[in-house]
Amino acid sequence: MLPDANRLKHRKDFSAVYRKGMRRNSAHFSLRALRKPKSIERSKPTAEKSLQPTRTGISISLKVSKRAVVRNRIKRQIRAALRQLLPRLKLGWDLVIVVRPIAQECNYAEILQELEQLLVEAEVLNGNSRGSIL
Repeated sequence: MLPDANRLKHRKDFSAVYRKGMRRNSAHFSLRALRKPKSIERSKPTAEKSLQPTRTGISISLKVSKRAVVRNRIKRQIRAALRQLLPRLKLGWDLVIVVRPIAQECNYAEILQELEQLLVEAEVLNGNSRGSIL
């Protein structure tokens, strides 16, 4: 599981990302990304701006598979890939990964590579954008 701070949980958050976020597509996934505004911390005398952690959500419909076992396996693999990419993600983003029906054919390495490519295209990854985990 991803840490609570890195999870997108509420319908209004998903809706905001769908409404205002940018879209990047690949063969198996669609990434929606929304840059969150900087929040002002009231506890400090100087109004410093701080960034919140990047939150991610996964949207997978019955069109992918009628079987919950298949949908849950895909979600577990996506979460594992996101956990591996989490240290490299920039702060202050809301991300929604939409799974396409053809994603059933993917293995973990393909999922990781495709998610990394989508995050690079959306400019959400820190550091060397051309380097690969694999």
